[in-house]
Amino acid sequence: MAIASLPCGARIWYRREGSGSPLLHIHGSAFGYRNFEKLTPLMTPHFEVVDFDLPGYGESRGGPERPEMADLADMVAELIVALGYPKMHVHGTSFGAVVGMTLAARHPQLVDRLVLSCFLARYDNAARMMRATWKRCAADSGMAAVADLTSVAGFGRAYFDRPEAAAQFASMREAFCKTTPEAFIAAVGAIERSDLSPLIPKVTARTLLIGGREDNMSPVAPAASGVGFAQIATGIVGCESVMIDDCGHYLVIEQPERAAASIVSFIDRP
Repeated sequence: MAIASLPCGARIWYRREGSGSPLLHIHGSAFGYRNFEKLTPLMTPHFEVVDFDLPGYGESRGGPERPEMADLADMVAELIVALGYPKMHVHGTSFGAVVGMTLAARHPQLVDRLVLSCFLARYDNAARMMRATWKRCAADSGMAAVADLTSVAGFGRAYFDRPEAAAQFASMREAFCKTTPEAFIAAVGAIERSDLSPLIPKVTARTLLIGGREDNMSPVAPAASGVGFAQIATGIVGCESVMIDDCGHYLVIEQPERAAASIVSFIDRP
């Protein structure tokens, strides 16, 4: 575990584990690096995995006060360079997928293979209303309440019957409480202001989209006001898609083994 000081002024906490070609994980909008606590152990036998926290999460601080998606992507590009990698495989999930896709469009020389899970390139109006409740919850009730509210929307219904569910919800509350409400609200706002449609044809990295069939937060097929997997997959040359059954938005928590198998197969394929 270490801190990287970046040219933009951010101080980024990061951790490297495993061996092999380098893989960068970009977390969702409330978790921090613990978003991947179930997935990373499955990836380290295959890759050198870099987990990190964006500013406002965990120990990371600094950077723009009101970052837009381009700012965050540029910050991640600075991190890759600071860590000494000429390029990396990148897996972003949810908010992290929006950052990852922006990174791949703006800094194609730094991205080897790109994995994007559980996100929309543009929110539809239902997604915007859902996120508005989260921002009010963060401001009024704090991040533990946000963890519970997003769990209701984020997990497939059957997950709540699984024996490990209660412990997972407690872990999420702990992880979310290491994120400031301000950082969470800023991240949600940055996504709301983003429309990645113009960036889709600029992504040249070989790309895999992974979605959960029960994802209510970022559905594979949003309403007409949104842009989902269908438009992304047809706009990126050679893009592949994998849909995981019995799984909601928190794919890397609900089905980490199946997610890992898909990612390893995709990256290792010649």
